[in-house]
Amino acid sequence: MCRWAAYLGEPVFMEDIVTAPCHSLIAQSHHALQAKTATNGDGFGVAWYGERPEPGRYRDVLPAWSDCNLKSLCRQIRSPLFLAHVRASTGGATSRDNCHPFASGRWSFMHNGQIGDFDAIRRKLEHRLPDALYEQLHGTTDSELIFMLMIDQGLDTDPQGATERAVAIIHDVAGKAGIEPKLKLTAAFSDGERLYSVRYASAGTAPTLYAGSFRNGVGRCLVSEPLDQDEPNWEAIPPGSFVTMTRDTLAISAFEPRVRPLALAG
Repeated sequence: MCRWAAYLGEPVFMEDIVTAPCHSLIAQSHHALQAKTATNGDGFGVAWYGERPEPGRYRDVLPAWSDCNLKSLCRQIRSPLFLAHVRASTGGATSRDNCHPFASGRWSFMHNGQIGDFDAIRRKLEHRLPDALYEQLHGTTDSELIFMLMIDQGLDTDPQGATERAVAIIHDVAGKAGIEPKLKLTAAFSDGERLYSVRYASAGTAPTLYAGSFRNGVGRCLVSEPLDQDEPNWEAIPPGSFVTMTRDTLAISAFEPRVRPLALAG
């Protein structure tokens, strides 16, 4: 599965997270330590916030370790809030439209995980979207569809509730299709002001998530894996958690989507 890192705080160069640490996201793209797959070479992307409300983005299909433009941009761009992702595909072609982070208006979103049996329920999930959001689907990944479901469920005003309701929809659609939900969701997303994250799995182990301070409190990070294995300040976020991060606070609450047992679905 994928690896990602997100930062919120005083403006720093993106290279300080993406390329410079000993276990940077670039390093994780070819040698992840806590992922199902060690190599994450099916594309990459970064989304960063600056003086405009919507994020800038750069995405491509090359492995992150071989893209000189990514390294150059990360060395030059200073941002108070950015998301970076390296992809190991669990479905969908290796194309720019399938590379994270995804964006809609001021929101950006990236994901590690998958919807099990996605092809069997994809069409029914897409039918849950209004036309305006369906038209924003540019790729074919389950991740982008989860993002659109969250927006439809009220992401602007209730980020945790919207995420819980989107997860409940996935459970409901799978249950009505007679399929056991197999959802793994460790995602980060932002409205340009706050950084949010969720760690959840309907069964099995949810992909890893850590929170940590950066440079003695200059900022905070949410990451799939610690950027420096020797640093003691990384906090493992437990499964079934929703994280809300501001420049000054980190709040962790229980993530409790209302889902029905498969035997009762339908």
